[in-house]
Amino acid sequence: MPDLWQDAMDHAVSLARTAGTLVREAVQNDMKVMLKSSSVDLVTKTDQKVEKLILESVKEKFPTHSFIGEESVAAGEPCKLSDSPTWIVDPVDGTTNFVHGYPFVAVSIGFAVNKKLEFGVVYSCIEDKMYTARRGKGAFCNGQPLQVSDQKEINQSIIATEFGSDRHVEVVDKIFSSMRNILCLPVHGIRGVGSAAINMCLVASGCVEAYYEMGIHCWDIAAGVVIVEEAGGVLMDVDGGPLDLMSRRVIAANNKMIAERISEQIDACAPLRDDASTA
Repeated sequence: MPDLWQDAMDHAVSLARTAGTLVREAVQNDMKVMLKSSSVDLVTKTDQKVEKLILESVKEKFPTHSFIGEESVAAGEPCKLSDSPTWIVDPVDGTTNFVHGYPFVAVSIGFAVNKKLEFGVVYSCIEDKMYTARRGKGAFCNGQPLQVSDQKEINQSIIATEFGSDRHVEVVDKIFSSMRNILCLPVHGIRGVGSAAINMCLVASGCVEAYYEMGIHCWDIAAGVVIVEEAGGVLMDVDGGPLDLMSRRVIAANNKMIAERISEQIDACAPLRDDASTA
């Protein structure tokens, strides 16, 4: 049978590399920062330029495909995952890192058909690491196979998370409550590089045992979901149920045991869903 989506994946890899070049070139000179929802939720001209490049290229090559992009949604486009082939794009994952020159910035491209993710591409631009995964075909970094950690003990694990951009006291309290609970299990440590996509790739690489966060968006994690699963990992909601891409909550882990231990410790909040305005 012909491989229906390999052409799309090849195009996504090419687009990610082109976009990554733009990001690297802009790191030193694009400080035109704008605010989105708050003073810590940032967007730059580079975010918008990269998304425009990807969107226009996708529409030209695959005119019947749908598109969900961070900047498109911010501009008022619907965030609706339908059965049609859909590109789910974060043009610059780690914008705050980008603005400060902190070297973990990624272009993230996920692709879903019939609401099921088929491939993921995450290009860590500054590191020049291209993470790729196709459902049923494995996960890779710069062509080398990825495999999650085989660690089964939570107290021998490193866990990744982030603080997000919501600074409401009740949300921050839940973030710190969850971190305290997990740290005191105990675990070896808690880390975070400032990019959901790269954190998920670190799980797939076996560098950390798990990553969790509340308040992320579908474009932050869509590509990473495929990469983690194809590296042998698991995904779930922070309440222990199945992952819902639009719920803005995620646990990505090397195995179900570690994921469930983390879920038990999380003081969960329920951010407004990505598809809330289009449900």
